[in-house]
Amino acid sequence: MIRGKTILLRPFTQADIPFFDERINDFSFHGEFNNFGLRSPGRMGNALAENGLLSKHHGSLVITALDGQIIGDVSYHQQSYGPNEGSLAYNIGIAISAEHRGKGYGTEAQQLLAEYLFSTYPVMRVEATTDIENIAEQRSLEKASFTREGVLRRAQWRGGNWHDMVLYSKLRGE
Repeated sequence: MIRGKTILLRPFTQADIPFFDERINDFSFHGEFNNFGLRSPGRMGNALAENGLLSKHHGSLVITALDGQIIGDVSYHQQSYGPNEGSLAYNIGIAISAEHRGKGYGTEAQQLLAEYLFSTYPVMRVEATTDIENIAEQRSLEKASFTREGVLRRAQWRGGNWHDMVLYSKLRGE
């Protein structure tokens, strides 16, 4: 368990699966910038049984308030910038319930996830991308000490259109 000032990041348990399965296709939970089409319920339960939703290559953690109420989840996956292990970075993502947005939980969750990845894996870089129109997430990443690097033009297909993405990173030691 990773404890912050207002939240916890913790591994998924079987008891969490119904909460996330009920919201897997809930547009208001995922928000307009995480809408990638319909998803199959049960997918998380299968992945939990397979690898606990945590591995060196990719993973997901539950975000909870200190009282245990589920707020959302964070995830990470490896991003390769070359053929060797030293060229790996982690790209992170987040989903927070609409009623919990705008309270600083996302900023703290992304800070904690970056710290976890740096303390667990020998990577130099943790990065995140967000839609160029997602100003709230851009502010959250900047508050979490990520640096805006640039725009990835027409990098993401979502909702029947191509979208520009803003790339942010945090380097070990920053």
